[in-house]
Amino acid sequence: MTAPDPAPEGDRRAELAAALTAVRERIAAACTDAGRPATEVRLVAVTKTFPATDAALLTDLGMLDLGENREQEAAAKVAELRELRPDAAVRWHMVGRLQRNKARSVARWAAEIQSVDSVRLARALDKGAGAARAEGERDGPLAVLVQASIDGDPDRGGCPLDGLPELADEVAGSGELRLRGLMAVAPLGMDPGEAFGSLARAAMRLRRDHPDATELSAGMTNDLEIAITHGSTCVRVGTALLGTRGLASP
Repeated sequence: MTAPDPAPEGDRRAELAAALTAVRERIAAACTDAGRPATEVRLVAVTKTFPATDAALLTDLGMLDLGENREQEAAAKVAELRELRPDAAVRWHMVGRLQRNKARSVARWAAEIQSVDSVRLARALDKGAGAARAEGERDGPLAVLVQASIDGDPDRGGCPLDGLPELADEVAGSGELRLRGLMAVAPLGMDPGEAFGSLARAAMRLRRDHPDATELSAGMTNDLEIAITHGSTCVRVGTALLGTRGLASP
């Protein structure tokens, strides 16, 4: 399959600017409906399968929190964006499933990992972040969100809800990781309100033992309003910002 021809830079910037405004308006409206200030909800632009040029245009528009799903694609894009926008203070978020053998690599470029779903992965990231710091590639701990599996399906990634306390304790007790909260994806076929309600209760339980773990990353293009209603502090949006014309062979 051949990828579509890219839009001219000026046209693409206008597309992204309009989409960014629309998404921010959705967030603000959802916060108003929930009786929350819009400043409580952070937007992460998920740039997976889209080129670094799009990421660069987003930074020009003030969008500095960028998310990726695959380490190999992300590492190349991070490097390219550094060349395109060397002065942009981008915060990269790993939001997809992560294999332990990629931990050392991702620790070099990620400001935050939102998909830590096992004790073994947490330990690999702790080791990887320590190595990155020793090599001068990090200057602080790696922020971590524990990914919760709301329905317990092992094929979708995430830690079952009853395993969250052990995993959170592992992250919080590590030397190179900083526990910031929970992340989850609403399971297919499950009512998003039910899913995010369950997640909100899990987050409340987590905060009893880890009061600083206040981040709740939930909600994407199709369900961000419902997630905000249930307390999401971070929404991860790709399609509504960048469209569906990603690279044919990311």
